Amino acid sequence: MLKLPSYVLVTPARNEVQFIELTIQSVVAQTMRPLKWVIVSDGSTDGTDEIVSRYAVAHEWIELLRMPERKERHFAGKANAFSAGKARLDGLPYEVVANLDADITFEKDYFTYLLGKLAVDPLLGVVGTPYVEKTGESFDYDFTSLDHVSGACQVFRRECYEGIGGYIPVKVGTIDCIAVITARMKGWKTRTFTGKVCQHHRKVGTAERGPIKANFYTGVMDYAMGNHPLWQLFRTAYQTTKKPIAARGLALGAGFLWAFLRQAERPVSREFIAFHRREQMERLKSKLARKRLPGDNTALPRGEAREAQ
Repeated sequence: MLKLPSYVLVTPARNEVQFIELTIQSVVAQTMRPLKWVIVSDGSTDGTDEIVSRYAVAHEWIELLRMPERKERHFAGKANAFSAGKARLDGLPYEVVANLDADITFEKDYFTYLLGKLAVDPLLGVVGTPYVEKTGESFDYDFTSLDHVSGACQVFRRECYEGIGGYIPVKVGTIDCIAVITARMKGWKTRTFTGKVCQHHRKVGTAERGPIKANFYTGVMDYAMGNHPLWQLFRTAYQTTKKPIAARGLALGAGFLWAFLRQAERPVSREFIAFHRREQMERLKSKLARKRLPGDNTALPRGEAREAQ
């Protein structure tokens, strides 16, 4: 029988009263529970702490860690909260650490499934699954690849997470993308496995802004990541085909252009940008070549969006 690695969870949570109990119930129901789960309340003021405290009393492996209140909601806070939560786990003999959002749910064998992938391939550094929105919309792999692992739930081999220096506290966002790309840059494999999904109960990027504004900020984040301009042009054109027609892509492009004109700060190294752009150009060349194949009019073959049997 395959021996699964031991794991721990950290969940940064800021005013998640609407969904966090659903997430807790999903973890409590797991066939293989974590050694410990630290839920970091990042200055919550809405009753999140009370819900977590109730479950922490019933389950000794759940801990609530309270961070000081802060006015802004930004991703640097999330990275700092995760680091604070992980520090509470460093004395435990775990092999895997997962960053779990406070607004997702999943099947009872979700972590058993992902831990099994890590057990089979020692070169895997980060794994996860696709997420599905309440609307039925899922993460769009047409302009990325299954090497990307969604920030909704990123499961790291401990050696990988510590080797990349953890999450970089970047206010504008992209902390999950930076971590995954850095892992590949360090020689680790990263992979989304499609045999399971998690349900995401709040539309990505809309915690404090509407969908169009969220797409604008995605464009800003794309610039911060160092996206290749040609890649961004194709990405913007592709997004104009998504509902709401044109508005989504135009907002994305406007965000990138705004950041470019301001020469906004990029929180990543030149080495990172060069590696990231090289990957993007390789994927773009592959997609364009596939589109030229007779009878193939897709940007990404659907076979790549299914898990190999």
